[in-house]
Amino acid sequence: MQHVLRHLLFLGFGVLGITGLFSQEAEERKVTQEFELEMEAEYRYFWDDAQFEDQLDHYPSIALRPEYSVEWNDGYESINFTGFLRVDRDDERTHWDIRELYYQKAKDNWELSAGLKKVYWGVAESNHLVDIINQTDAVETFDGEEKLGQPMVQFSYITNKLGTFDFFYLPYHRRRTFPGETGRLRFGTVINQDDIGYESGAEEWRQDLAIRWKHYFGIFDIGLSHFYGNGREPLFVFDAFGNIQSFYPVIHQSGVDLQITHDAFLWKVESIYRDADAQSFFALVAGLEYTFSNINGNGLDIGLLAEYLYDERDELALTALQNDIFFGSRLAFNDVQDTSVLVGGIADLESSSAIFSLEASRRFGSNWRAEVEARIFSSIAEDELILGNFREDSFLRITLSRFF
Repeated sequence: MQHVLRHLLFLGFGVLGITGLFSQEAEERKVTQEFELEMEAEYRYFWDDAQFEDQLDHYPSIALRPEYSVEWNDGYESINFTGFLRVDRDDERTHWDIRELYYQKAKDNWELSAGLKKVYWGVAESNHLVDIINQTDAVETFDGEEKLGQPMVQFSYITNKLGTFDFFYLPYHRRRTFPGETGRLRFGTVINQDDIGYESGAEEWRQDLAIRWKHYFGIFDIGLSHFYGNGREPLFVFDAFGNIQSFYPVIHQSGVDLQITHDAFLWKVESIYRDADAQSFFALVAGLEYTFSNINGNGLDIGLLAEYLYDERDELALTALQNDIFFGSRLAFNDVQDTSVLVGGIADLESSSAIFSLEASRRFGSNWRAEVEARIFSSIAEDELILGNFREDSFLRITLSRFF
Protein backbone atom coordinates (compact mmCIF):
# COMPACT_ATOMS: atom_id res chain seq x y z
CA MET A 1 0.00 0.00 0.00
CA GLN A 2 2.80 2.42 0.87
CA HIS A 3 4.55 2.08 -2.48
CA VAL A 4 1.25 2.68 -4.27
CA LEU A 5 0.65 5.84 -2.28
CA ARG A 6 4.18 7.02 -3.06
CA HIS A 7 3.46 6.59 -6.77
CA LEU A 8 0.20 8.51 -6.42
CA LEU A 9 1.86 11.35 -4.55
CA PHE A 10 4.63 11.48 -7.14
CA LEU A 11 2.02 11.74 -9.90
CA GLY A 12 0.10 14.35 -7.96
CA PHE A 13 3.17 16.53 -7.50
CA GLY A 14 3.91 16.05 -11.19
CA VAL A 15 0.49 17.45 -12.02
CA LEU A 16 1.18 20.45 -9.80
CA GLY A 17 4.54 20.90 -11.49
CA ILE A 18 2.95 20.93 -14.91
CA THR A 19 0.42 23.50 -13.81
CA GLY A 20 3.25 25.64 -12.49
CA LEU A 21 4.07 26.41 -16.11
CA PHE A 22 0.83 28.34 -16.23
CA SER A 23 1.21 30.10 -12.87
CA GLN A 24 2.69 33.35 -14.18
CA GLU A 25 -0.13 33.76 -16.65
CA ALA A 26 -2.67 32.79 -13.98
CA GLU A 27 -1.45 35.51 -11.65
CA GLU A 28 -2.42 38.09 -14.25
CA ARG A 29 -5.96 36.78 -14.43
CA LYS A 30 -8.78 36.30 -11.98
CA VAL A 31 -8.33 33.20 -9.84
CA THR A 32 -11.31 31.55 -8.12
CA GLN A 33 -10.73 29.13 -5.25
CA GLU A 34 -13.13 26.90 -3.34
CA PHE A 35 -12.53 24.66 -0.32
CA GLU A 36 -14.92 22.32 1.47
CA LEU A 37 -14.33 19.78 4.21
CA GLU A 38 -16.72 17.00 5.19
CA MET A 39 -16.22 15.35 8.58
CA GLU A 40 -18.17 12.12 9.03
CA ALA A 41 -18.93 9.95 12.05
CA GLU A 42 -20.09 6.46 11.07
CA TYR A 43 -21.45 3.51 13.01
CA ARG A 44 -22.01 0.06 11.48
CA TYR A 45 -23.81 -2.68 13.41
CA PHE A 46 -24.00 -6.33 12.31
CA TRP A 47 -26.73 -7.99 14.36
CA ASP A 48 -26.07 -11.64 13.47
CA ASP A 49 -23.27 -13.68 15.03
CA ALA A 50 -20.13 -13.59 12.93
CA GLN A 51 -19.64 -16.44 10.46
CA PHE A 52 -15.85 -16.33 10.62
CA GLU A 53 -13.40 -16.12 13.53
CA ASP A 54 -12.17 -12.68 14.70
CA GLN A 55 -14.99 -10.77 13.00
CA LEU A 56 -16.68 -8.08 15.11
CA ASP A 57 -20.23 -6.76 15.48
CA HIS A 58 -19.73 -3.01 16.07
CA TYR A 59 -17.64 -0.77 13.82
CA PRO A 60 -17.46 2.93 14.74
CA SER A 61 -15.32 5.04 12.44
CA ILE A 62 -14.58 8.60 11.35
CA ALA A 63 -13.83 9.93 7.88
CA LEU A 64 -12.57 13.16 6.31
CA ARG A 65 -13.28 14.31 2.74
CA PRO A 66 -11.49 17.56 1.83
CA GLU A 67 -12.18 19.17 -1.56
CA TYR A 68 -10.28 22.03 -3.15
CA SER A 69 -10.47 23.61 -6.58
CA VAL A 70 -8.83 26.61 -8.19
CA GLU A 71 -9.88 28.06 -11.56
CA TRP A 72 -8.35 30.67 -13.81
CA ASN A 73 -8.41 31.75 -17.43
CA ASP A 74 -12.14 32.48 -17.16
CA GLY A 75 -12.75 28.97 -15.85
CA TYR A 76 -11.10 27.21 -18.80
CA GLU A 77 -8.23 25.95 -16.63
CA SER A 78 -8.41 24.44 -13.18
CA ILE A 79 -6.83 22.17 -10.59
CA ASN A 80 -9.18 19.91 -8.65
CA PHE A 81 -8.47 17.89 -5.52
CA THR A 82 -10.58 15.45 -3.50
CA GLY A 83 -9.03 13.53 -0.62
CA PHE A 84 -10.30 10.77 1.63
CA LEU A 85 -9.31 9.34 5.03
CA ARG A 86 -11.09 6.78 7.20
CA VAL A 87 -10.13 5.36 10.61
CA ASP A 88 -11.99 2.15 11.48
CA ARG A 89 -11.78 -0.87 13.81
CA ASP A 90 -10.95 -2.99 10.77
CA ASP A 91 -7.29 -2.23 10.01
CA GLU A 92 -7.85 -2.75 6.27
CA ARG A 93 -10.74 -0.29 6.30
CA THR A 94 -8.47 2.28 7.90
CA HIS A 95 -7.11 3.83 4.72
CA TRP A 96 -6.61 7.06 2.85
CA ASP A 97 -6.72 7.89 -0.81
CA ILE A 98 -6.37 10.72 -3.28
CA ARG A 99 -9.72 10.41 -5.03
CA GLU A 100 -8.91 13.24 -7.44
CA LEU A 101 -5.96 15.53 -8.14
CA TYR A 102 -5.87 16.67 -11.73
CA TYR A 103 -5.25 19.61 -14.01
CA GLN A 104 -7.96 20.38 -16.55
CA LYS A 105 -7.96 22.67 -19.58
CA ALA A 106 -10.87 23.35 -21.92
CA LYS A 107 -10.74 25.18 -25.22
CA ASP A 108 -13.22 25.43 -28.08
CA ASN A 109 -14.53 21.88 -28.54
CA TRP A 110 -11.92 19.89 -26.62
CA GLU A 111 -10.96 19.24 -23.02
CA LEU A 112 -7.79 17.77 -21.50
CA SER A 113 -7.35 16.33 -17.99
CA ALA A 114 -4.17 14.90 -16.43
CA GLY A 115 -3.75 13.41 -12.96
CA LEU A 116 -5.85 11.26 -10.66
CA LYS A 117 -9.53 11.39 -11.53
CA LYS A 118 -12.88 9.63 -11.14
CA VAL A 119 -14.92 8.85 -14.25
CA TYR A 120 -18.40 7.33 -14.17
CA TRP A 121 -20.12 5.47 -17.02
CA GLY A 122 -23.55 3.85 -17.03
CA VAL A 123 -27.29 4.30 -16.56
CA ALA A 124 -28.48 1.28 -14.52
CA GLU A 125 -29.38 1.39 -10.85
CA SER A 126 -28.50 -2.07 -9.56
CA ASN A 127 -25.22 -2.90 -11.32
CA HIS A 128 -22.85 -0.65 -13.27
CA LEU A 129 -21.46 -3.07 -15.83
CA VAL A 130 -19.80 -0.60 -18.21
CA ASP A 131 -18.15 1.47 -15.46
CA ILE A 132 -14.57 0.19 -15.65
CA ILE A 133 -12.13 3.11 -15.55
CA ASN A 134 -11.81 3.39 -11.75
CA GLN A 135 -11.01 0.62 -9.30
CA THR A 136 -13.65 -0.21 -6.65
CA ASP A 137 -12.97 0.70 -3.03
CA ALA A 138 -14.49 -2.53 -1.73
CA VAL A 139 -13.86 -1.83 1.96
CA GLU A 140 -15.78 1.45 1.88
CA THR A 141 -19.20 0.31 0.66
CA PHE A 142 -20.86 -2.99 -0.17
CA ASP A 143 -22.56 -1.75 -3.35
CA GLY A 144 -19.31 -0.84 -5.14
CA GLU A 145 -20.28 2.82 -5.56
CA GLU A 146 -17.06 4.16 -4.00
CA LYS A 147 -14.05 4.26 -6.33
CA LEU A 148 -10.31 4.85 -5.98
CA GLY A 149 -8.65 7.69 -7.86
CA GLN A 150 -7.27 6.53 -11.23
CA PRO A 151 -4.07 7.99 -12.74
CA MET A 152 -4.96 9.03 -16.27
CA VAL A 153 -4.72 11.40 -19.17
CA GLN A 154 -8.17 12.06 -20.63
CA PHE A 155 -8.83 13.89 -23.87
CA SER A 156 -12.41 14.73 -24.86
CA TYR A 157 -13.46 15.95 -28.28
CA ILE A 158 -16.98 17.41 -28.36
CA THR A 159 -19.13 17.88 -31.47
CA ASN A 160 -22.78 18.76 -31.91
CA LYS A 161 -23.52 16.34 -34.75
CA LEU A 162 -21.23 13.40 -33.98
CA GLY A 163 -21.33 13.42 -30.18
CA THR A 164 -18.48 13.30 -27.68
CA PHE A 165 -15.35 11.16 -28.00
CA ASP A 166 -13.34 10.39 -24.84
CA PHE A 167 -9.84 8.91 -25.03
CA PHE A 168 -8.07 7.55 -21.94
CA TYR A 169 -4.44 6.69 -21.27
CA LEU A 170 -4.16 4.83 -17.96
CA PRO A 171 -0.51 4.35 -16.93
CA TYR A 172 -1.00 2.61 -13.59
CA HIS A 173 -3.38 -0.06 -12.26
CA ARG A 174 -4.69 0.17 -8.70
CA ARG A 175 -5.47 -2.98 -6.74
CA ARG A 176 -8.91 -3.55 -5.24
CA THR A 177 -9.14 -3.19 -1.47
CA PHE A 178 -10.64 -5.96 0.72
CA PRO A 179 -11.75 -6.21 4.38
CA GLY A 180 -9.23 -7.47 6.90
CA GLU A 181 -9.37 -10.32 9.40
CA THR A 182 -11.66 -8.44 11.81
CA GLY A 183 -13.82 -7.02 9.03
CA ARG A 184 -17.24 -8.12 7.81
CA LEU A 185 -18.40 -8.74 4.22
CA ARG A 186 -15.30 -10.80 3.49
CA PHE A 187 -14.47 -14.29 2.29
CA GLY A 188 -13.66 -17.10 4.70
CA THR A 189 -10.04 -16.72 3.61
CA VAL A 190 -8.75 -13.19 4.26
CA ILE A 191 -7.59 -11.62 1.02
CA ASN A 192 -4.46 -9.48 1.11
CA GLN A 193 -4.69 -7.12 -1.84
CA ASP A 194 -0.90 -7.22 -2.31
CA ASP A 195 -1.02 -11.01 -2.77
CA ILE A 196 -3.16 -10.76 -5.90
CA GLY A 197 -0.92 -11.18 -8.94
CA TYR A 198 -1.13 -10.12 -12.56
CA GLU A 199 -1.34 -11.95 -15.85
CA SER A 200 0.74 -9.19 -17.43
CA GLY A 201 4.49 -9.23 -16.85
CA ALA A 202 4.37 -5.45 -16.44
CA GLU A 203 1.98 -5.98 -13.51
CA GLU A 204 0.45 -2.71 -12.26
CA TRP A 205 2.57 -0.66 -14.68
CA ARG A 206 0.89 -2.10 -17.77
CA GLN A 207 -0.25 0.80 -19.98
CA ASP A 208 -4.02 0.59 -20.40
CA LEU A 209 -6.20 2.34 -22.97
CA ALA A 210 -9.90 3.10 -23.26
CA ILE A 211 -12.23 4.97 -25.58
CA ARG A 212 -15.88 5.99 -25.27
CA TRP A 213 -18.35 7.65 -27.60
CA LYS A 214 -21.60 9.14 -26.32
CA HIS A 215 -24.39 11.02 -28.07
CA TYR A 216 -28.12 11.62 -27.97
CA PHE A 217 -30.78 11.30 -30.65
CA GLY A 218 -34.10 12.72 -29.52
CA ILE A 219 -35.22 10.48 -26.67
CA PHE A 220 -32.15 8.20 -26.99
CA ASP A 221 -28.93 8.64 -24.98
CA ILE A 222 -26.29 6.12 -26.00
CA GLY A 223 -22.72 5.30 -25.06
CA LEU A 224 -20.29 2.86 -26.69
CA SER A 225 -17.00 2.00 -24.99
CA HIS A 226 -13.98 -0.24 -25.24
CA PHE A 227 -11.29 -0.93 -22.64
CA TYR A 228 -8.01 -2.82 -23.08
CA GLY A 229 -5.72 -3.51 -20.14
CA ASN A 230 -5.57 -4.95 -16.63
CA GLY A 231 -9.04 -5.85 -15.47
CA ARG A 232 -10.34 -3.95 -12.46
CA GLU A 233 -11.99 -7.09 -11.15
CA PRO A 234 -9.62 -9.84 -9.98
CA LEU A 235 -10.30 -13.39 -11.14
CA PHE A 236 -10.72 -15.84 -8.25
CA VAL A 237 -10.12 -19.56 -8.62
CA PHE A 238 -11.19 -21.79 -5.72
CA ASP A 239 -9.40 -25.12 -5.25
CA ALA A 240 -10.81 -28.29 -3.68
CA PHE A 241 -9.64 -27.20 -0.20
CA GLY A 242 -11.38 -23.81 -0.34
CA ASN A 243 -8.19 -21.85 -0.94
CA ILE A 244 -8.30 -18.87 -3.30
CA GLN A 245 -5.92 -18.28 -6.19
CA SER A 246 -6.35 -14.85 -7.72
CA PHE A 247 -4.90 -12.50 -10.32
CA TYR A 248 -5.83 -9.55 -12.53
CA PRO A 249 -6.28 -10.76 -16.12
CA VAL A 250 -5.58 -8.70 -19.24
CA ILE A 251 -8.96 -8.03 -20.81
CA HIS A 252 -10.78 -6.50 -23.73
CA GLN A 253 -14.15 -5.15 -22.64
CA SER A 254 -16.68 -3.70 -25.05
CA GLY A 255 -19.75 -2.05 -23.58
CA VAL A 256 -22.96 -0.27 -24.51
CA ASP A 257 -25.23 1.82 -22.30
CA LEU A 258 -28.58 3.13 -23.53
CA GLN A 259 -31.26 5.24 -21.89
CA ILE A 260 -34.61 6.07 -23.51
CA THR A 261 -36.63 8.89 -21.98
CA HIS A 262 -40.33 8.78 -22.85
CA ASP A 263 -42.78 10.81 -20.77
CA ALA A 264 -42.36 9.55 -17.17
CA PHE A 265 -40.54 6.39 -18.28
CA LEU A 266 -36.78 5.79 -18.31
CA TRP A 267 -35.79 2.61 -20.17
CA LYS A 268 -32.24 1.52 -19.36
CA VAL A 269 -29.82 -1.04 -20.78
CA GLU A 270 -26.17 -1.80 -19.99
CA SER A 271 -24.32 -4.67 -21.62
CA ILE A 272 -20.70 -5.82 -21.85
CA TYR A 273 -18.64 -8.53 -23.47
CA ARG A 274 -15.35 -9.17 -21.69
CA ASP A 275 -12.70 -11.25 -23.45
CA ALA A 276 -9.62 -12.69 -21.71
CA ASP A 277 -7.46 -15.78 -22.06
CA ALA A 278 -8.62 -17.01 -18.65
CA GLN A 279 -12.32 -16.16 -18.94
CA SER A 280 -14.70 -14.60 -21.46
CA PHE A 281 -18.33 -13.78 -20.79
CA PHE A 282 -21.38 -11.67 -21.62
CA ALA A 283 -23.39 -9.70 -19.05
CA LEU A 284 -26.52 -7.57 -19.21
CA VAL A 285 -28.70 -5.38 -17.02
CA ALA A 286 -31.95 -4.01 -18.45
CA GLY A 287 -34.96 -2.37 -16.89
CA LEU A 288 -37.10 0.71 -16.45
CA GLU A 289 -37.95 3.50 -14.05
CA TYR A 290 -41.33 5.23 -13.88
CA THR A 291 -41.75 8.43 -11.86
CA PHE A 292 -44.93 9.87 -10.38
CA SER A 293 -44.03 13.57 -10.17
CA ASN A 294 -45.17 16.25 -7.72
CA ILE A 295 -47.79 14.06 -6.04
CA ASN A 296 -50.67 16.12 -4.63
CA GLY A 297 -48.73 19.24 -5.56
CA ASN A 298 -46.38 18.95 -2.57
CA GLY A 299 -43.20 18.28 -4.53
CA LEU A 300 -42.97 14.56 -3.73
CA ASP A 301 -41.64 12.36 -6.55
CA ILE A 302 -41.98 8.58 -6.35
CA GLY A 303 -40.03 6.45 -8.76
CA LEU A 304 -40.64 2.74 -9.34
CA LEU A 305 -37.68 0.69 -10.56
CA ALA A 306 -37.28 -2.80 -11.97
CA GLU A 307 -34.23 -4.37 -13.64
CA TYR A 308 -33.15 -7.81 -14.80
CA LEU A 309 -29.52 -8.85 -14.31
CA TYR A 310 -27.73 -11.58 -16.21
CA ASP A 311 -24.11 -12.74 -16.09
CA GLU A 312 -22.85 -15.63 -18.18
CA ARG A 313 -20.33 -16.59 -15.48
CA ASP A 314 -23.22 -17.84 -13.35
CA GLU A 315 -22.07 -18.53 -9.76
CA LEU A 316 -18.50 -17.40 -10.55
CA ALA A 317 -19.67 -13.79 -10.99
CA LEU A 318 -17.91 -11.76 -8.30
CA THR A 319 -21.01 -9.58 -7.93
CA ALA A 320 -23.19 -12.70 -7.42
CA LEU A 321 -25.69 -11.11 -9.85
CA GLN A 322 -25.98 -13.81 -12.49
CA ASN A 323 -29.74 -14.33 -13.01
CA ASP A 324 -31.56 -11.92 -10.74
CA ILE A 325 -34.33 -9.36 -10.62
CA PHE A 326 -34.03 -5.97 -8.93
CA PHE A 327 -37.05 -4.01 -7.74
CA GLY A 328 -37.22 -0.79 -5.81
CA SER A 329 -38.70 2.63 -5.19
CA ARG A 330 -37.06 6.03 -4.99
CA LEU A 331 -38.68 8.85 -3.00
CA ALA A 332 -37.47 12.41 -3.54
CA PHE A 333 -39.22 14.98 -1.34
CA ASN A 334 -37.61 17.95 -3.16
CA ASP A 335 -37.57 19.91 0.10
CA VAL A 336 -35.01 22.31 1.52
CA GLN A 337 -33.48 19.43 3.51
CA ASP A 338 -32.98 17.36 0.31
CA THR A 339 -34.69 14.34 1.85
CA SER A 340 -34.52 11.15 -0.20
CA VAL A 341 -35.20 7.45 0.33
CA LEU A 342 -34.34 4.42 -1.82
CA VAL A 343 -35.69 0.99 -0.91
CA GLY A 344 -35.21 -2.13 -2.96
CA GLY A 345 -34.27 -5.74 -3.21
CA ILE A 346 -32.47 -8.21 -5.45
CA ALA A 347 -33.88 -11.74 -5.74
CA ASP A 348 -32.11 -14.70 -7.33
CA LEU A 349 -34.39 -16.36 -9.89
CA GLU A 350 -32.69 -19.74 -9.41
CA SER A 351 -32.70 -19.95 -5.60
CA SER A 352 -34.20 -18.42 -2.46
CA SER A 353 -31.35 -15.90 -2.04
CA ALA A 354 -32.32 -12.25 -1.71
CA ILE A 355 -30.77 -8.96 -0.60
CA PHE A 356 -32.93 -6.13 0.68
CA SER A 357 -31.68 -2.58 1.05
CA LEU A 358 -32.63 0.81 2.42
CA GLU A 359 -30.79 4.09 1.82
CA ALA A 360 -32.04 7.41 3.20
CA SER A 361 -30.48 10.84 3.67
CA ARG A 362 -31.53 14.27 4.93
CA ARG A 363 -29.79 17.57 5.52
CA PHE A 364 -30.17 19.55 8.74
CA GLY A 365 -29.60 23.25 8.41
CA SER A 366 -26.92 24.15 5.89
CA ASN A 367 -24.02 22.18 7.40
CA TRP A 368 -25.28 18.80 8.61
CA ARG A 369 -26.41 15.62 6.86
CA ALA A 370 -27.60 12.29 8.26
CA GLU A 371 -27.68 9.01 6.34
CA VAL A 372 -29.09 5.59 7.11
CA GLU A 373 -28.28 2.41 5.19
CA ALA A 374 -29.43 -1.15 5.82
CA ARG A 375 -28.60 -4.38 3.98
CA ILE A 376 -30.36 -7.63 4.75
CA PHE A 377 -29.12 -10.95 3.38
CA SER A 378 -32.14 -13.24 3.35
CA SER A 379 -32.35 -17.01 2.84
CA ILE A 380 -28.94 -17.21 1.18
CA ALA A 381 -28.67 -20.59 -0.49
CA GLU A 382 -26.05 -22.99 0.86
CA ASP A 383 -24.40 -23.38 -2.56
CA GLU A 384 -23.97 -19.63 -3.17
CA LEU A 385 -20.24 -19.35 -3.88
CA ILE A 386 -19.97 -15.58 -3.27
CA LEU A 387 -22.99 -14.59 -1.16
CA GLY A 388 -22.51 -17.64 1.05
CA ASN A 389 -19.67 -15.76 2.73
CA PHE A 390 -22.00 -12.86 3.63
CA ARG A 391 -25.08 -14.73 4.88
CA GLU A 392 -24.50 -13.51 8.47
CA ASP A 393 -23.51 -9.97 7.49
CA SER A 394 -26.81 -8.09 7.48
CA PHE A 395 -26.06 -4.63 8.86
CA LEU A 396 -27.27 -1.16 9.76
CA ARG A 397 -25.11 1.86 8.97
CA ILE A 398 -25.69 5.34 10.37
CA THR A 399 -23.60 8.39 9.46
CA LEU A 400 -23.64 12.00 10.55
CA SER A 401 -21.66 14.52 8.47
CA ARG A 402 -20.63 18.11 9.14
CA PHE A 403 -19.64 20.39 6.25
CA PHE A 404 -17.21 23.28 6.62
